[in-house]
Amino acid sequence: MNVTPIKAFSDNYIWVIEEGEETIIVDPGEAQGVLDYFANNSQKLTAILLTHAHDDHTGGVKEILKHYPDTPVYGPQETEDIATEILKEGDTINLLNQDFNIILTAGHTAGHISYVTDNALFCGDALFAAGCGRVFTQDYQAQFDALQKFKALPDTTLVYPAHEYTVTNLKFARTIQPSNGNLIDALVKTERLTSTGFPSLPTTIGFERLINLFMQADTVEAFKKLRLARDKF
Repeated sequence: MNVTPIKAFSDNYIWVIEEGEETIIVDPGEAQGVLDYFANNSQKLTAILLTHAHDDHTGGVKEILKHYPDTPVYGPQETEDIATEILKEGDTINLLNQDFNIILTAGHTAGHISYVTDNALFCGDALFAAGCGRVFTQDYQAQFDALQKFKALPDTTLVYPAHEYTVTNLKFARTIQPSNGNLIDALVKTERLTSTGFPSLPTTIGFERLINLFMQADTVEAFKKLRLARDKF
């Protein structure tokens, strides 16, 4: 399974998952980059996966379906206006000879889901490198619970978030733990990488254990305090 990003907007990634000629597109917030990809590659669009209903993750679906009308679109209940298959926690779908297990990772939105394979996590806005999504629902318990589910995954799990927020997240983390060597090293390497146009992603669950202060929070209260501070950063 090969995974590559299509850049969208200022900092979104639309993830392209390939196995042979079959391809899955994750969270296509806009269509053009996806259409260009298929125009330049001899790939077959097998499915579209959605993590939540925000337009920067779903806005390109209808235009893509005009060109590939029989494509199944999987997503949570909150995407029912565009998804053809509704998924919930505990469901499993088999695509590209892989089982994609569905976990509820709410908080950013009430119905946000993530897709987990044997070695990869597609987590939309529920988890970022060195960060997590804003808790628009104000349900900090739900977001905290989502982070505990991520922490339970194997360290080797590759993490594919939907935004390039890594530098900002690391700069924020250093305001909380300025002498943390892991954060210092990660920021230097990430700035060097992204300054040349390369993505900082994927990360891994194991690396997030070292640098992600939100995953390290051991209570909802500690997580909420950290998230509110990040909101103002």
